[in-house]
Amino acid sequence: MGKDVIIACDFKSRAETVGFLELFKGRKPYVKIGMELFYAEGPDIVRDIKERGHNIFLDLKLHDIPNTVMKAMKVLSSLNVDMVNVHAAGTRAMMEAALNGLTRDDGTRPLLVAVTQLTSTSEERMKNELLIDRPIDEVVMRYAENAASSGLDGVVCSPLEAAKVKEACGKGFLTVTPGIRFEGAGVGDQVRVTTPADAKKTGSDYIVVGRPVTQADDPVCAYERCVREFCDR
Repeated sequence: MGKDVIIACDFKSRAETVGFLELFKGRKPYVKIGMELFYAEGPDIVRDIKERGHNIFLDLKLHDIPNTVMKAMKVLSSLNVDMVNVHAAGTRAMMEAALNGLTRDDGTRPLLVAVTQLTSTSEERMKNELLIDRPIDEVVMRYAENAASSGLDGVVCSPLEAAKVKEACGKGFLTVTPGIRFEGAGVGDQVRVTTPADAKKTGSDYIVVGRPVTQADDPVCAYERCVREFCDR
């Protein structure tokens, strides 16, 4: 599976999202639809963007009791997205239920990945607020191993952790990495970040890039820079 850049379309409306995608003039970048856009526009925004020919990562981070997550995944599976996610903190039982709900009658399904720790979470916050006393790398690896043993395709993690995840779970286990910034740029509310080129070196399969592209003076140019640095194309 080749590497790819996913643009985080964290917009507040369909009009803003479509206007942004039309800048790409026939190119069809992989896009992420997150909570803001999905909650504003509902499932129709997914159908609309899919009809336009884009691959979609539906980033809703499900985290609930197993039965609820299973039923929700059945609904999301019908939208024909390409990737969805859950929180690994929901336990193996929840992840297994998510996989069960996501799988269609013919055996097909989107990719399913689990969020380990948000890239806005520092080890200090994890210890002081979440009362998790283990080192953050150790927690991420355990969550990744739980996801792998539950049958998931990969995890969402910091690019700084991608190589260790591959080592723990195998080269074929996907790493989807947000927290991407260009060299010298501000990090915003992210904590564990790196550049597209460094994410490539650490073994990320997909990078998720939001503000460095969507808020750039020339979003297409910024996207193409990500592709050059991460994908060599």
